[in-house]
Amino acid sequence: MPSDISSHDIRHRIFFVRDHRVMLDSDLAKLYGVETGALNRAVQRNKVRFPEDFMFQLTEIESESLRCQTGISNDPMHRGGRRYLPLVFTEQGVAMLSGVLRSEKATLVNIEIMRAFVKLRAFLLTNQELARKLNDLEKRYDTRFREVFEAIRSLMSPPEIKRRKIGIRSDQED
Repeated sequence: MPSDISSHDIRHRIFFVRDHRVMLDSDLAKLYGVETGALNRAVQRNKVRFPEDFMFQLTEIESESLRCQTGISNDPMHRGGRRYLPLVFTEQGVAMLSGVLRSEKATLVNIEIMRAFVKLRAFLLTNQELARKLNDLEKRYDTRFREVFEAIRSLMSPPEIKRRKIGIRSDQED
């Protein structure tokens, strides 16, 4: 694996869009060490390799949602922004990119991206298996351990982040 890319880095660039785990074209371009436009042109030249379940273009709403979550490029109407809505690649689409981008770095990066997708899938399956086992235990032991099961479920769910309001507050607000 190239020394400047970590598995942790890759996993944080995988998002859920339309019930698919995907990666943004701009993130992939950075990992491969090419410009986003060059990656997208290579994809367009090989369009037959990228059906809709391998790659798709985000809608404006999806793009705005990711922009808020990740801090991707500014509004296209301002300097430095993208002119086109981003493309996203599913796991199969990322695998197909290795055939389009034929450099050694692209191959090494693709291997690490595939490993990150596999780790993410394993994590999600483990979590689902744990939830199933917990349901089985709860059915078996009735309501005697209800509080214990509820506590375990609360530990399994992600913590709710309480955000402070931005701006000037009066003394009455808290």
